[in-house]
Amino acid sequence: MQRLFFGTDGIRGPYGGASVNEAFFAAVGAAAGRWLLSRGVGQGRVLAGTDTRASGPSLARALAAGLAGAQARPVMLGVAPTPAVSRAVAQGGAALGAVITASHNPASDNGVKFFGPGGGKLTDAEEAQIEALIEAPRAWAGGGGEFPSESIAKAYVEAATRVLPAGSLAGWSVALDTANGSTCGPSPAVFRALGAQVSAIGDIPDGANINEGVGSEHPEALARLVLGARARFGVAHDGDGDRCVLCDENGATLDGDEVLAILATHALGRGTLASKTVVATVQSNLGLDAAVEAAGGRVVRTQVGDKYVAERMREVGAALGGESSGHFIFLDSCPSGDGLVAALRVAAVMLESGRPLSELRKALRKFPQKADSLVVREKRPVGSLPALSAAIRAVEHELGSRGRVLVRYSGTEPKLRFLVEGPTDAAVGAGMDRLLAAARADLEIT
Repeated sequence: MQRLFFGTDGIRGPYGGASVNEAFFAAVGAAAGRWLLSRGVGQGRVLAGTDTRASGPSLARALAAGLAGAQARPVMLGVAPTPAVSRAVAQGGAALGAVITASHNPASDNGVKFFGPGGGKLTDAEEAQIEALIEAPRAWAGGGGEFPSESIAKAYVEAATRVLPAGSLAGWSVALDTANGSTCGPSPAVFRALGAQVSAIGDIPDGANINEGVGSEHPEALARLVLGARARFGVAHDGDGDRCVLCDENGATLDGDEVLAILATHALGRGTLASKTVVATVQSNLGLDAAVEAAGGRVVRTQVGDKYVAERMREVGAALGGESSGHFIFLDSCPSGDGLVAALRVAAVMLESGRPLSELRKALRKFPQKADSLVVREKRPVGSLPALSAAIRAVEHELGSRGRVLVRYSGTEPKLRFLVEGPTDAAVGAGMDRLLAAARADLEIT
């Protein structure tokens, strides 16, 4: 469904730009409030949190002002991880949730994502309905008024701590990179409450350093910390905490497919994987399918985006799903992605199996795969690009059933993304070179 402002994960862009400024966020808040009225839940509570960006508080006040002007009742949560807000919406029966964040993007960006009454992200159709209600922004005079506030940190920490038995990580050394983001408080608190000794980086946010050289986009910093601290494993979050990247005890980074394989095959072995199904996206390596099928389960795929994963999970009765980028969803715990819970679930497998992460990751034997991207000036439909369309068909024909090609635009950035899988590194590399050359012939690349 075509949307003008909402992308794969809410509205996102440079702070001060056309769609990320106080005046526009006030208009979005008013539209969301009118949308609630149209659904018969006007005057409902709307929980609004932020990550640690300096622009977050003023954008949150503007959004709240718009909501209040449309009869909704905004409640300010302050800095809170995205999964904590999602969980609070579901647990507290709020009409809507909102997080002011640009996730793993730099501090110069910001955005907003919404959660429905059950704590899950709004569907494309629901976002389109809100968009249709956005009116021309009015000049923003600042302020935004005073609104009720609540803290959800304690409830989130307590719920996450219950994922593992009390004291189960005693004697463990854990390396933690909280990206100078919204998990700086909760994640260390949970690991320490479980008995672990925590070595941390990316834990001093100043409003401008979120994701700067740390976090899930920079796992090399975590790898160094793991080795220096002789940690059992390492965890790196993104800025809003709905994602994580793990490092084993040797400082080697795991991607999301490896984590999904560990969790799925372990659960299948215990007979506890709901519907014997894990939901992944078209981006996941074909080796995940092979590993899960060998253990007696199946992989169901959907388009890229953690909200699409969650939607598909509900459709097929699955409780485990995720993306190779590090989003993991556990519907028995939280209705949206939760990087902290994902790390704890992997720690649970390590405890039960008695095996280190470097051994557990062998559950996945990856097919040769290569990913790349090009920054584009315009997102023209791939099918309208003659050279690229011909190259895709040629590479797919050459790979046959032994591989696949995926070409898609990013939902959050001006990028055309490419993925090629095949039987050998040489075949994959040659296919990728052909696709990139064809795209450059069709598109204006920046």
